[in-house]
Amino acid sequence: MDSQLLLVLLLLLLRASGLWGQGPSEEKLPEEEVPEEDGILVLSRHTLGLALREHPALLVEFYAPWCGHCKALAPEYSKAAALLAAESAKTRLAKVDGPAEPELTQEFAVTEYPTLKFFRDGNRTHPEEYTGPREAESIAEWLRRRVGSSATRLEDEESTQALIDAKDIVVIGFFQDLEDEDVATFLALAQDALDMTFGLTDRPQLFQKFGLTKDTVVLFKKFDEGRADFPVDGELGLDQGDLSHFLLTHSMHLITEYNSQTSPKIFAARILNHLLLFINQTLASHRELLAGFGEAAPPFRGQVLFVVVDVGDNNHHVLQYFGLKAEEAPTLRFINMETTKKYTPSDGGPVTAASVTAFCHAVLNGKVKPYLLSQEVPADWDQRPVKTLVGKNFEQVAFDETKNVFIKFYAPWCTHCKEMAPAWEALAEKYRNREDIIIAELDATANELEAFAVHGFPTLKYFPAGPGRKVIEYKSTRDLETFSKFLDNGGELPEEEPTEEPLAPLPEMPANSTSEPKEEL
Repeated sequence: MDSQLLLVLLLLLLRASGLWGQGPSEEKLPEEEVPEEDGILVLSRHTLGLALREHPALLVEFYAPWCGHCKALAPEYSKAAALLAAESAKTRLAKVDGPAEPELTQEFAVTEYPTLKFFRDGNRTHPEEYTGPREAESIAEWLRRRVGSSATRLEDEESTQALIDAKDIVVIGFFQDLEDEDVATFLALAQDALDMTFGLTDRPQLFQKFGLTKDTVVLFKKFDEGRADFPVDGELGLDQGDLSHFLLTHSMHLITEYNSQTSPKIFAARILNHLLLFINQTLASHRELLAGFGEAAPPFRGQVLFVVVDVGDNNHHVLQYFGLKAEEAPTLRFINMETTKKYTPSDGGPVTAASVTAFCHAVLNGKVKPYLLSQEVPADWDQRPVKTLVGKNFEQVAFDETKNVFIKFYAPWCTHCKEMAPAWEALAEKYRNREDIIIAELDATANELEAFAVHGFPTLKYFPAGPGRKVIEYKSTRDLETFSKFLDNGGELPEEEPTEEPLAPLPEMPANSTSEPKEEL
């Protein structure tokens, strides 16, 4: 046989045997298995791709071992995984140690811990951020509503009534055409409204049973008026924002008692005006006022939120925010959450349906002036190197045309304020013999100013001598040397790049955040 033919046959045999062109670097390595802890997949940059291929619905927590909020979430996260596993759900929960996997934190733009992202159908490029509550049932329900339907399909009166009876709040969308775009809007909203149960129907007999002739979203509740209807605009369709506002407003009791459970919903309702009745729930005479307070509420639904604060409960922070003492109850306060302006009844009379109604109308019509918090002026306010200012003496001292006044606006709990306190004391000591310079401080959590609002701590402002009520904000390094340069230069720093230091944010009305705390990287 020809030698060339033998060579060709040999090459063909080598290729058929799989040895052709297969070097050591091209050997197929076995895929790494994904380890688990308490039912949670533990992922790395090597195993994330495998997990995405194996699990079409995957919630991933990016955490840091040192993060306190992550540690608090851990048991709830494991419980959520157990709940879903018991249901044989297709969804899996996983976690990534962020500091140990910098490539993944960079890829998914993780800037704080914990961050939770939901991956669907292996899509690595557009995960959905989880922003729901951090309790096990809420996490599990959030995932159920994404993997399955967010609303129960209702076909008959019996199943509909059973759904309404099963929960305190049930929202049912009555749509004549379930393929309509409005239905998609309804279902999208239902995905995130975890504190409500949703149903959906197109059955004519159910329209008739509930007295409906057009597409309508109906909220059924076991309190107050029992039902609230949101008709769908035939021309404009269903607006998700309007429907969300409607559901938040009507899912709340006409009177809501303020506590740690209700406060997130109070502020999420997006009702800017709040009327608060401060009472001691242990006193019968105080509880009797609730009837009149509630009687005044219905006409103001959606415009004014009626809230009861029990001064005998753990609500000292609310009293402090309004400058009240428990002994002043019963009393009313009105606040606009956008402007943070507060109002108090001028007559101080008894709390009745009539007086509550009149007070609300007076505030809404601009007939009541807001009040500003102020502590009393201490007898020794000017005896120390650092002068003590309050709301009542601020104007007189800060805008004294013969003095250059440098003021620290602080909060007693602020870490940054405590850190700079020695430098501030040293500054006051250094200039204590200068008749034209005053170094002062004001507790901005207990005193409010008409001239401006304080939004972070510490805030440092310089009020130079002379007319015009000029105010200069100091934003440089908080040390004695830089403070001194600033004062000696007439409220300016020499020509050099200023270094801005961090501020602690001003807390809004207590417990008003609907988002969960996180720790920055």
